[in-house]
Amino acid sequence: AHYEILDLLGRGGMGEVYRAKDTKLGREVAVKLLPEDFAADAERLARFNREAKVLAALNHPNLAQIYGLEFDQGRHFLVMELAEGDDLSAIIKRGPIACDEAVAIAQQIAAGLEEAHERGITHRDLKPANIKVRKDGKVKVLDFGLAQALAGETTGEEESSSAMTLTAAMTRHGLILGTAAYMSPEQARGKPVDRRADIWAFGVVLFEMLSGQRLFDGETITDTLADVIKQEPDWQKLPTDTPANVERVLRRCLVKDPSRRLRDIGEARIRLVEVPEES
Repeated sequence: AHYEILDLLGRGGMGEVYRAKDTKLGREVAVKLLPEDFAADAERLARFNREAKVLAALNHPNLAQIYGLEFDQGRHFLVMELAEGDDLSAIIKRGPIACDEAVAIAQQIAAGLEEAHERGITHRDLKPANIKVRKDGKVKVLDFGLAQALAGETTGEEESSSAMTLTAAMTRHGLILGTAAYMSPEQARGKPVDRRADIWAFGVVLFEMLSGQRLFDGETITDTLADVIKQEPDWQKLPTDTPANVERVLRRCLVKDPSRRLRDIGEARIRLVEVPEES
């Protein structure tokens, strides 16, 4: 169409992503080519079109926005805000992130999640690879609800929704790779999920920022999912100087029973910077 491809940014289960220039508006954007077999399923494509409209309504400084869904030369593609910076996954690989910096990043992630949750939309695939951090500390959460929409399921909180990465179609697309470690126990069991699955994933991401290590890192996907369901976090991996209020937030986010988990990501955002009460 009117997008000039400049560079390949990455490939994944949800398609190829390119840096491109919108020649009409004169701005750089991210163009995500959707998998070719996706377009062959008219029902899924129609469902995705509806979900893309819902996702495009999200507008928050910490969420990468969807600008449009296009079709050209036989390919469907999304046009999205180009989020600059390093993947949080690459930053974590360098080692533990200082607590103040980790909390600042986590607060911005929580702010973006809060905006979406208030609109009834869950991410369901929150992980460091879907989070960009600019040099000035600005955070953007990517691919909000896209994996679920590509699976042909709603991005909203519905009781009928299943764990997107456990469907045959999504496994075929390879979406479970790199995702299993961040799935909530209810997702790993294939049970219905809601915003509390995002709260769990938020806790996993924050834990990994502070520790510099994967919280759940089995030898195989099956081992990882088993650990998510059965193993308790190794709290000894946290730095010894982790503030008490930060550890309390983590413990509330990483409760395996969703009925006992922190219910509102806004609470996590607020509690992360509270001065702990003296006992």
